Amino acid sequence: MKTLRQSFAWWCFANRGVPAATLLAEAARLGYAGVDFLDEGLWPVARRVGLQMAAIAGHDTLTDGLNRSENAVRIKAELRVNLAKAVANGIPVLVCFSGNRANLSDTAGMETAAETLGEVAAEAERAGVTLAVELLNSRVDHPDYQGDRTAWGVALCERVGAPSVRLLYDIYHMQIMEGDVMRTIARDHRWFAHYHTAGNPGRGPLDDQQELNYPAIFRAIQRTGLAGFVGHEFIPRGDPVTALAAAHALTVAACA
Repeated sequence: MKTLRQSFAWWCFANRGVPAATLLAEAARLGYAGVDFLDEGLWPVARRVGLQMAAIAGHDTLTDGLNRSENAVRIKAELRVNLAKAVANGIPVLVCFSGNRANLSDTAGMETAAETLGEVAAEAERAGVTLAVELLNSRVDHPDYQGDRTAWGVALCERVGAPSVRLLYDIYHMQIMEGDVMRTIARDHRWFAHYHTAGNPGRGPLDDQQELNYPAIFRAIQRTGLAGFVGHEFIPRGDPVTALAAAHALTVAACA
């Protein structure tokens, strides 16, 4: 069965006592294939050690996003700038954000988000890049975020109707909002271009101090034949290299 390609979110592991170049080199040595949200100035360093930029932000901002018509011109311009960077640097995913509700109905927000994404979708498809709307929890970490349910995200993708518009399924966030992670993956995986992990509660490591059964979840993802990345986005409790090693080993062992 196909091995899961692993990446890690830079913001979680950087600035924790390990120099950036060393952290990237160690991640590559451990077997990581990519890195998410890496500072652009470090892209050449990542390439030198054999890491792909697996995903970057497609636009600003998380809270003021796709769901508001007044943001459409700005976001489309930002997406096009980042599409060019993605093509030039072999980046497969631009992460997009619904924005907060701010009293906007879920239907109205979806319609606007779909219209904005739809105007860039063909360009992304020609570039071989996926626009992945990230699903985030609105109960703990991102109050009022609109894209806080899998069903909303799937309906958005269906409304756009383009193969370049998909979702970033964040396991930690969706555990908080709705649970039923493995059934959701089995049912909706065709819409998931990229995954993020973290332990719940607390966004800690993928260990026995949290409630998610990550070995079983990784096997569920593996069964889908995922072409993209599983990105670890948790806060390490100690040395970041040790934490990266444990997450990588857990994933490999689960899928062996």
